[in-house]
Amino acid sequence: MVRRFKTPALVYTLRIVFLLALLYLFLSSITLMGSSFKLLGKGVAEQLIQTTSNPFIGLLIGLLVTSIVQSSSVTTSMVVALVSGGALSIQGAIPIVMGANMGTTITCAIVSVGHITRNDEFERAYAGATVHDFFNVLSVIILLPLELMTHWMEKTASLLSAFFYGAQATTFKSPIKMVVKPFAKFIQHLLSDNVGLSPKATGIIGLIIAVIFIFVALTFMVKLMRAVFASRVEGAVHKIFGASVYLTLLIGVVVTALVQSSSITTSILVPMLGAGVITLEHAYPMTLGANIGTTITAILAALAGNQAGLTIAFVHMIFNLSGTALFLPIPFMRKIPIFLARKLAAFTVRNKKYAFIFIAVVFFVIPGIGVLITKLW
Repeated sequence: MVRRFKTPALVYTLRIVFLLALLYLFLSSITLMGSSFKLLGKGVAEQLIQTTSNPFIGLLIGLLVTSIVQSSSVTTSMVVALVSGGALSIQGAIPIVMGANMGTTITCAIVSVGHITRNDEFERAYAGATVHDFFNVLSVIILLPLELMTHWMEKTASLLSAFFYGAQATTFKSPIKMVVKPFAKFIQHLLSDNVGLSPKATGIIGLIIAVIFIFVALTFMVKLMRAVFASRVEGAVHKIFGASVYLTLLIGVVVTALVQSSSITTSILVPMLGAGVITLEHAYPMTLGANIGTTITAILAALAGNQAGLTIAFVHMIFNLSGTALFLPIPFMRKIPIFLARKLAAFTVRNKKYAFIFIAVVFFVIPGIGVLITKLW
């Protein structure tokens, strides 16, 4: 007869403390990665946004710029500022905003690669990262042509901006960003001021450090998650996430609105998927909620600008709400991005080099070629 012993309370508490410490390292590393990318190419990103008049190239530019700066909020804020200043038309900005929505998924794709040495974990994590990509691509395939033909998003956003313009702008500081930003600033300050590196060199070294820390944090986070959640806690998590797709969607909206970063929300889901704490069906609606929640930041910022900038902020929200309406309520439609993500993950786990090829080709090569063709012609 085998006797089972309960985990001592002290051991369980220590596991939670270590898990929180690793989570801090993980989120701080993601922030450092984004800051390092910005050092490498934010100036280039701003120039790219102003160089398009073709809607399809605009879509690719939004994708490329967001891949460079690692934040759809940054890209959208730049677009809002350019539209407010008259440097970019509303119609020219809409495809860029859609591309930004696609580009923000690069963070999850990079994070999922941290599981690449463990097949089962990697397959679950990679499916969780790419379901976001498939949702965005499918939404763009349907909504962009419809917008070009009817301008329905622009018209709806214009009505909303006319109604809300003049409302007092409010600012809200994300508590998560307030905690994790000092880590990124400390590393960059250490490299630039103490070591004396140039901004680009600081960006490159900072990026390398961030990737190493992400891989280390993920390795131990998954082990601790299994130890912490392999009990009644896991049952509670499944109960909450499985209660209703709309409740999970709302959780994604609220959490992302509070932390002001969809990348943070969706990146936390990746190790949870890798550890088997949640399923892809649980993570999917929360990912869509994160898409909606991240638009709130741009709307609050745009209230302080002019009406044109506010219109673009509302376009971003309408695009995400419309995509969610297409691919969440109807079970058959909901299964399409989930099915495609699982198929891609199953293929990639057998040919792991394609995980790196996917990131390079989708986020940099294809949009880069599109921008190059525009400049040549």
